[in-house]
Amino acid sequence: MITPTRPDEVQVPDALPFIRTENGMITSELALVPNQADMTALRYDPDLIAAYYRPRILQVWRRTLGIFLPFVFFATRLWWDRVTGKSVENQQQQAIHLREMLTELGPAFIKIGQALSTRPDLVPPTYLEELTKLQDQLPPFPNEVAFQFIREELGKTPDQIYAELSPMPIAAASLGQVYKGKLKTGETVAVKVQRPGLAQSIALDMFILRRLAGWVMNNVKRVRSNLVAIADELATRIFEEMDYTQEGHNAERFEELYGHLPEIYVPKIYWDYTGRRVLTMEWITGTKLTQLDAIREQGIDATHIIDVGVQCSLRQLLEHGFFHADPHPGNLLAMPDGRLAYLDFGMMSQVEPYQRYGLIEAIVHLVNRDFEGLARDYVNLGFLSPTMDLTPIVPAFAEVFNEALGASVAEINIKSITDKLSALMYEYPFQVPAFFALIIRSLVTLEGIAINVDPDFKVLSKAYPYVSKRLLTDPAPELRASLRDLLFKDGSFRWNRLENLLKNAKDNSDYNLDQALNQATDYLFSDRGEFIRVNLVNEIVKSLDSLSQAAWQSLSYGFRERVGLAVERPALPPENQATLDHLKRVWAILRETRGFDQTKVLALIPRLLAKPETQRMGQQIVGDFAQRMTARLIREVLLKDESPTPSSPETRALVQIRS
Repeated sequence: MITPTRPDEVQVPDALPFIRTENGMITSELALVPNQADMTALRYDPDLIAAYYRPRILQVWRRTLGIFLPFVFFATRLWWDRVTGKSVENQQQQAIHLREMLTELGPAFIKIGQALSTRPDLVPPTYLEELTKLQDQLPPFPNEVAFQFIREELGKTPDQIYAELSPMPIAAASLGQVYKGKLKTGETVAVKVQRPGLAQSIALDMFILRRLAGWVMNNVKRVRSNLVAIADELATRIFEEMDYTQEGHNAERFEELYGHLPEIYVPKIYWDYTGRRVLTMEWITGTKLTQLDAIREQGIDATHIIDVGVQCSLRQLLEHGFFHADPHPGNLLAMPDGRLAYLDFGMMSQVEPYQRYGLIEAIVHLVNRDFEGLARDYVNLGFLSPTMDLTPIVPAFAEVFNEALGASVAEINIKSITDKLSALMYEYPFQVPAFFALIIRSLVTLEGIAINVDPDFKVLSKAYPYVSKRLLTDPAPELRASLRDLLFKDGSFRWNRLENLLKNAKDNSDYNLDQALNQATDYLFSDRGEFIRVNLVNEIVKSLDSLSQAAWQSLSYGFRERVGLAVERPALPPENQATLDHLKRVWAILRETRGFDQTKVLALIPRLLAKPETQRMGQQIVGDFAQRMTARLIREVLLKDESPTPSSPETRALVQIRS
């Protein structure tokens, strides 16, 4: 039953004079924004907000006290419970008080509570249970207001648009509430309507937060990050979230980039029934990821669906750069068929290409404990000044991260790393770039959801197979250079790094070995691959030398054994034996990789032989290998029974041949 209201029944202020619209116009005070194409997109403008609130001192101070006094009162209650020994007894009551306090403080603080509700490693279970209600169980606003907004945005009353509409909201969140409905054409839909007075509440809170951030920056010398820029970044995203037409476009872009993934689903937007304050989208039947029992009852592997979300998030952050910045459990649903549905595309953000490559390189350097490379990554990402002397930073990284990393990649988690970094930031001139604040928020929230499913879940341990795949298959010059730096150091090939990459990459679901081999071949014989070709020649010569020694020693041992000579099987020099062991392990990893086909690998040989670079490499390999064989012949046959002095002609000849 739909009970629409006449537009003159309720007067709801929903805009402010300082909100700049997409065409640069500024809305009039306490006026409802009309449904015009050129005035649908709100834009956050801190200068206009400051100009509006600066002369309204009493209003600002009243709100400031309204924010801080509840927190002081809450902290005092916690302190008194500890003093009187009633912390456990009163925990449920305090958790309810915290939820109610954040709800009364408004949307900005509700979002803080939502973020905390995903961190079972930080927040006691009693508090988690209460804070989880902030995701979609907030007090709703009156239907009359919601129906008025529908009429103003869509030009028709709800009963003229929808065949059915739930009599009460089925969910109420920080920025709006959702009704379940059905279109005249039969599709079941979710109708999201924005809260009244939202812009005013958030603008005032962000004005206060921005002033507080500026005061901290000017008076707390240990804080070097641009807190004002971080506050502006958050406010920009929240203002975008208040524009439902922008959310609709975000959803369609998200579907275009990630909807093709077989286990990801993005709901359809119905544009004929969508405006700035009203969004009509496809209804999704699903279960929140925190409801583990309900998920398992449907035969769905909760751990697997979390892994699906992590892999999708990695693509968002590191591949396309367009990422969901608010992945709390209310926005992620496990569908009955096992797919993961994303909802609520209001808070999205963009990671630029250089930032994406920088993050990949930082993960690689972190996992491989290359702290010198990690320090350079922090410079490239804007955490450290380009003029900063990195000499003291590198050992500090080594001390901090060696402890955080533990024995293996599987022990890495976001919390341990952020905790350690927080300590470093007070000792060295670090600053957090504004773009990175939302990334940290997204990753921490996602890891919190995962920990709820699996307490031992580590986001970075799931990330490294994807990163390894990207390093081996992505033709981007930045990643090719990163791969080269990873595999070569001081002219020596680091076999253990290659083994680690191949081993992790094969665990990634969309790793294509044929693509990796083809792209590696193309890069190897390009101008950028000359450095690798030079070092590869040396490694091939060393490998051939090892194989020839092994073959000769095997033949020699077999012959002596047959003629009855009592001999012990000679051992290869440690360096040569290590090379052989690496080659065996690499080949074993390749054979275990999904899609491996020995005939395809062999088919690359004619293609390689036809390249002029191969012929030049072959000549170099033959020449270097001949020198090694000659040097060994002289050493083991001609000089076997002699002990030449350092200045003898034989020694000088041997040194010359070896060089």
